[in-house]
Amino acid sequence: MRREWQLEDLIECWTLDEAEVELLANKSGATRLGFALILKYFELEGRFPRREDVPKAAVDYLAGQVKVDPALFAQYQWAGSTIEYHRAQVRQFHGFRQPTVADEDKLIFWLVGEICPVETARERLRAALLARCREERMEPPAPKRVERLTGAAEAMFEREFTATTVQRWPATAAAALQDLIAVPDPVPDGEEEGGDDGAAMRSFLQELKEDPGTLQLETLLAEIVKLERVKAIGLPETLFEGTSEKVVEAWRARAMRMYPSDFAAAPDAIRLTLLAALCWVRKTEMIDGLVELLIQLVHKISVRAERKVENELSSEFRRVQGKHPSAPDARPGGAKLLVAPGRPPLWAYSADMGWLERWSGRCGSCTGHGAATA
Repeated sequence: MRREWQLEDLIECWTLDEAEVELLANKSGATRLGFALILKYFELEGRFPRREDVPKAAVDYLAGQVKVDPALFAQYQWAGSTIEYHRAQVRQFHGFRQPTVADEDKLIFWLVGEICPVETARERLRAALLARCREERMEPPAPKRVERLTGAAEAMFEREFTATTVQRWPATAAAALQDLIAVPDPVPDGEEEGGDDGAAMRSFLQELKEDPGTLQLETLLAEIVKLERVKAIGLPETLFEGTSEKVVEAWRARAMRMYPSDFAAAPDAIRLTLLAALCWVRKTEMIDGLVELLIQLVHKISVRAERKVENELSSEFRRVQGKHPSAPDARPGGAKLLVAPGRPPLWAYSADMGWLERWSGRCGSCTGHGAATA
């Protein structure tokens, strides 16, 4: 519960109605104030508070309503028969009941079937469980018990999820996934000249986790090879059907943090599911990355080509501008300059290049003048 409250919020949420005031008729002092606070807290949160859960602003506000010194709240007993009786009164007033073992089992199965397939964060599971208890008009278990229930739900979902996943791929895919963490045998000395022993000892799992290196053609080709190896594993398109992307991504993130020794120590179903999730997500990432790499590479080549053409044109322009306007070209081939009398060259023909370039477009002052043969 939030700690800071504005007056209008206190009036809206912590004001006692007539029925609630009647429950205070035979209570006084710390007992009166403490009961009023747990009564309103339960109405707001659907659970009973601990002493530190109650905001001071609410203590002061309710103390004014029940006409009790706020300092007496420190004397309220949070253990014993008195508070148990108060809790029973509050449950009865709000129409709630205490959970049974059967209720807790139902909560676990509900989390496994409804929440775990779409949520992975423990705090979200906890919040969903508390909300479910409120919907069922049931007092939620104690905080430690809530942690045990959410942990049991996560473990059950993991078993069911991995068992379902491993049944969706062929045996060849399972063997290929297992090969991901295999490290190649070391190359005997003298058999590989100039080789990188460190690279030779790396597993494909390590390569799969790495992002592309510096933008170049070799990077693009290496990513294509990596993608083809992932596709060759043979994971079906419906592998994670019915499972949210958030869950698959969580398994992929878990696999990214693990070492080959961690995979080897994990149970078979969990190990293979982790590797499958890693390959599944990385395949999509590599396809997107290859498209981006290709675009960047094409752009890089285009920029270089444009610079090369611009440099060649600039060089040819300077060479033509340096010639005498009426003299024939002294180069082999007898190239001539086509000029307008008293004007800069408008047309230049280079016999050895074999193409015609018009310079008038680069000089607006030359527009409108005719060309004459020198």
